[in-house]
Amino acid sequence: MGTAQIIATVLAAAVTVVAVVLAVRAVRKMTAVIRLGRPDPARTTDKGTRARTMLVEIAGHTRMLKWGVVGAAHWFVMVAFVVLSLLVLEAYFEVVGPELGLPIIGSWTVFGFATEWIGVLGLVGILYLIYRRQSDKGKKRSRFTGSNMWQGYFVEAIIVAVLICGFLIRGFKVATDHFEYPLWATPVSHAIGNALPAWENGATWVALVKIYISMAWLITIALNVTMGVAWHRFLAFFNIFFKREPGKPAGSGLGPLRPMMSDGKPLDFEEADPEKDQFGVSKVEEFTWKGLLDFSTCTECGRCQSQCPAWNTAKPLSPKLLITSLRDHAYDKAPYLLNNVDVLAEAERPLIGTAEEMGVIDPDVLWSCTTCGACVEQCPVDIEHVDHIVDMRRYQVLIESSFPSEAGVMLRNLENKGNPWGAPQNTREDWTKGLDFEVPRVGETEDFDYLFWVGCAGAFEDRAKKTTRAVATLLHEAGVNYAILGEGETCTGDPARRIGNEFVFQMLAQQNVETLQEAKVKRIVATCPHCFNTLGNEYEQLGLEVEVVHHTQLLAHLVKEGKLTPVQPIEGDVTYHDPCYLGRHNRVFDAPREVLTSAIGNEITEMPRNQERSFCCGAGGARMWMEEKIGKRINVERTEEALATGAKTIAVGCPFCYTMIGDGVTGQGEQDNVEVVDVATVLLRSLKQDV
Repeated sequence: MGTAQIIATVLAAAVTVVAVVLAVRAVRKMTAVIRLGRPDPARTTDKGTRARTMLVEIAGHTRMLKWGVVGAAHWFVMVAFVVLSLLVLEAYFEVVGPELGLPIIGSWTVFGFATEWIGVLGLVGILYLIYRRQSDKGKKRSRFTGSNMWQGYFVEAIIVAVLICGFLIRGFKVATDHFEYPLWATPVSHAIGNALPAWENGATWVALVKIYISMAWLITIALNVTMGVAWHRFLAFFNIFFKREPGKPAGSGLGPLRPMMSDGKPLDFEEADPEKDQFGVSKVEEFTWKGLLDFSTCTECGRCQSQCPAWNTAKPLSPKLLITSLRDHAYDKAPYLLNNVDVLAEAERPLIGTAEEMGVIDPDVLWSCTTCGACVEQCPVDIEHVDHIVDMRRYQVLIESSFPSEAGVMLRNLENKGNPWGAPQNTREDWTKGLDFEVPRVGETEDFDYLFWVGCAGAFEDRAKKTTRAVATLLHEAGVNYAILGEGETCTGDPARRIGNEFVFQMLAQQNVETLQEAKVKRIVATCPHCFNTLGNEYEQLGLEVEVVHHTQLLAHLVKEGKLTPVQPIEGDVTYHDPCYLGRHNRVFDAPREVLTSAIGNEITEMPRNQERSFCCGAGGARMWMEEKIGKRINVERTEEALATGAKTIAVGCPFCYTMIGDGVTGQGEQDNVEVVDVATVLLRSLKQDV
């Protein structure tokens, strides 16, 4: 070992010791902060399924690859980063002697070939990502708005520098005849080596530079524990492993909203103890430990932000900035929580409050969310934005009684009348008047295959009644044995739950569960995706086991079976709006399109944002009953997109979407040129032209 190698080895060892000590300290701090959160025992069940899901999502890049070239580039960078770890380790051998490499695998030609091309593709990938970051940041409402850009550029520069150092090391090994791989396996390294001088210590000094660059990265992130753009490389494994629905791979639906918990079980308000039980979240440490892990994992990529309907219509809500604000607050408050260090200014900040109140999250941010789930759908590390938003809403509603005033009418109507419109219960069956057949009721018939869940909108809202009548007519003509509850039906509680009033939700849900169990219902067909989602996904939390289908699914099945046969194709182009709670939340994309295709005798005209990237109508999350006072109206944004297709019919599969897009068409003055109707109505017209 020469003098250069001795000096390089000492310097490499010194910087590595410093970096490792700081990294261990940072990991301990992050672990302590995450452990501040409340217990969440459901996150540790079924470890085998969780491990498989994690490996599929990470190795397969199942969400990132939805972004095409960006996803592919990120995959190569990810693989290059893993390989970089091996090559950084190899650099410690190379500072000792330029002829050295990794033991055992370092001499394999296959290893040399793989690392060569992973390095090349990783370098191309990271340069492309730098270009995209630079080009996207100048766009209006960019996904990078609010991100810590220097952190992103720093991490990307480190990767570029380390990859370049790797090729220079190989080049000097080639130039000094210390390289073990043949030309055919490593042509880039050989080409670089042919251009470099035969400097015997070249590989040693470049290896030292490579180690210093790598350790500078480690020291920097160790001193910045909120640097998600770097830490997500490690935390993503854990965050995906502990995701809410371990049996569901990415893109299989968002699953039910998490209930309020007590001792690891759903909170029963009849037995709730105000002294012991937690009603929503009012302090950052009241999130679960998984919530705090979510905050720590955010990479600030802004994919959630780019898809958010609130952000895209100039509302103050950015899912990314909401998560990073909670993250920064958690770590700023941690010294007080962990060691009673005097950071009272941070510790006493209200979680929800205006800028004047020094709130962490502004109320306008909290109430702008439509719970559409676009943020959760797009997040590559499985952050659960909607759950955290609803948890904060719960405290505001249940404890502070602080929520948009106009929503108070809706909540009172739910409590007193069993529906958000406040309509008399004895008018629930009025939609049946004028039909030329008898609609069977539960109790009047014992033999029915499906319970037709009409829903509040379907029973009381004029436009939605048209859908209800169309579905009833189609079921009748197809010979389906079905029945309705009539006055025995009440609201599922979806708007109460999404606004944060879990008490009213439980009151309504328990009443419905008892009714359905008493009627021995096995299968339900619902026209409202919100009812469909609540009945099918969330009533299970209250002990109901029942199969629930959306009316478009049943109609598609009836068409395939030949029980409904379109005979007169509808003229004119048709476009279809995917409801959030049908599509993104429950992955029902094909059935409505199959029904429409059969009815019009042609393919539908798709909007640019469709299926899992569909743009919300603006009514979800109880926004249907709140005024939209900030920015552009979400329904107008979506309506403009629909009108731009040139279609004369906008088909929907949700009564809320029916209202919002219908109002949007009227607002644009296009009501005489473009019609908004439900998928069921389109199908019925293909059977009967006078509908």
